[in-house]
Amino acid sequence: MTQEPAKTSFANRPSLGQSAGMYASHGFLRSDIGDVDVVYDDGLFHLFHLVLPNHDFIAHAVSRDGMTWRRVKNAIFVGDPGHFDDDMLWTMHVSRDPERPGAWRMFYTGLSRAEYGRVQRVGMARSDDLYHWTRCEKANYPLEIEGSWYESRIDEGRSWVSFRDPFFYHDPEEGHRLLLAAARVNHGPVIRRGCVGVARETAPDQFEFEEPLHKPGLYDDVEVPNLFRLGGRYYLVGSIREDTKIHYWYADDLRGPYMNFDDNVLLPKGNYAARICQVEDRLLLFNFFQRREFVYGRETIGRLLPPPKELVAGKNGHLIPRSFGGFDTLAKSCTSITEPHELRTLFGNPHASVADGGGEIHISCISGYEAFLLPGERDDFRLRARIQLEGLGKCGLVLRSSDEGDGYFLALDLVKGYAQIRRWGANPHAEFEHAFTYEGLQRGSFLTHDPRESWETEIVAHGPYIEFSMNGQVTLCIADDAYSSGRIGFYTESAKVKLDNITVEDLHRAVAEEETVYTSTRQSDVPMSPDVPMGP
Repeated sequence: MTQEPAKTSFANRPSLGQSAGMYASHGFLRSDIGDVDVVYDDGLFHLFHLVLPNHDFIAHAVSRDGMTWRRVKNAIFVGDPGHFDDDMLWTMHVSRDPERPGAWRMFYTGLSRAEYGRVQRVGMARSDDLYHWTRCEKANYPLEIEGSWYESRIDEGRSWVSFRDPFFYHDPEEGHRLLLAAARVNHGPVIRRGCVGVARETAPDQFEFEEPLHKPGLYDDVEVPNLFRLGGRYYLVGSIREDTKIHYWYADDLRGPYMNFDDNVLLPKGNYAARICQVEDRLLLFNFFQRREFVYGRETIGRLLPPPKELVAGKNGHLIPRSFGGFDTLAKSCTSITEPHELRTLFGNPHASVADGGGEIHISCISGYEAFLLPGERDDFRLRARIQLEGLGKCGLVLRSSDEGDGYFLALDLVKGYAQIRRWGANPHAEFEHAFTYEGLQRGSFLTHDPRESWETEIVAHGPYIEFSMNGQVTLCIADDAYSSGRIGFYTESAKVKLDNITVEDLHRAVAEEETVYTSTRQSDVPMSPDVPMGP
């Protein structure tokens, strides 16, 4: 079904943000989630996040499945006048207190009104249950960055002091207790000083700064750093403002040197501020996704929390984000496509054909473009298929397409390892040459040195969330609500493609918060109850 493309309005924001695993903040005026942190304890995910634009408190939400969330008691608010954090609260990190079993510490960034927010400091709060937090006001908090290696005064560098986004790394076996933060070295080109600063906890709540853990020498900041060990290696994850992407580096020793592969982008553009979450033997990556939105007729940036990704290390050490296993619990039915007659063409190109290959389906269009659609319309689904390009030409997938060909088009370059998703359809308000809308939403790359000639593809479409994986590697992940349902299938352009193992699962869409949902024309009353189960 065709809908007017991507101008998110006040009327549809609540349903967008609070369903289908896409958590957001909303209210009378526009507010958004900011940086996030997630911990898992006793079968429950705890999400802590900033609330933009005011940055005046750290919110708390809980979830049983990691995708549908319910807000609970807020964690902390800005400090009273005169405190170091009486202006704004920035990124936090929650971890277990190494000195008190069952207790937690939250390191967070605070800004002061007296300094116009130009100096960032790190404070700490404690909790015994993750719900009730008390600031630690000992003499050694808040922490201020030390000037031996780092910018520490407003009269150097950019005229404001970077010391934010704390991350506490604890390795009880090796005895390491490190507090990482986004910081800047005090020398070199001003916009290239971004580094991962580090302070070692030498005694409970006492820290001594050391030289940076990693300084790429390229970026203005390395934001929201994370450090973890996986498969015998250390991995450092950070977000880079210059390209709005999540990057990573690796080392064989905790202190480095940290290196990167030829491609060290972990998630493509629009995904930002990632945090890791240990769930038993799995390592999950949470982050927000930001996109352009139109609210009250004005363009702005909206931020949503998509489902997490699971991180694994490939055989050569690459970090590979995989699709979240929670989607398995949402599958309602599964249909296999095995016969050529089950596919129909969209445009009726006379050069197109569908043939039986003895358990495989061959689709071809030797001249021009054709889409080959699977039976039925779909809204929330997971599509899997093995594809192989036979010869030259272009190929890809179509998602939520109308009979007119309006929908999402996912182009694949199987030679260069490149994917791009576009929104493409008729303009409902066409005038002169503006008869269509065409926008590249996201592009990403996947590993191409794998010797296999065929590729395992997977598409998850769950509400506004769209995720594409190639050979198990999440390559694209976006939020877009221009098209909510339609036909799905594959396309070729002067190409022949072999398909097999085609399966389609319909996915259940769970609603997150139970609340009154308003639209521009009606009010739907859904009573809130903290005892109502979340998700399936």
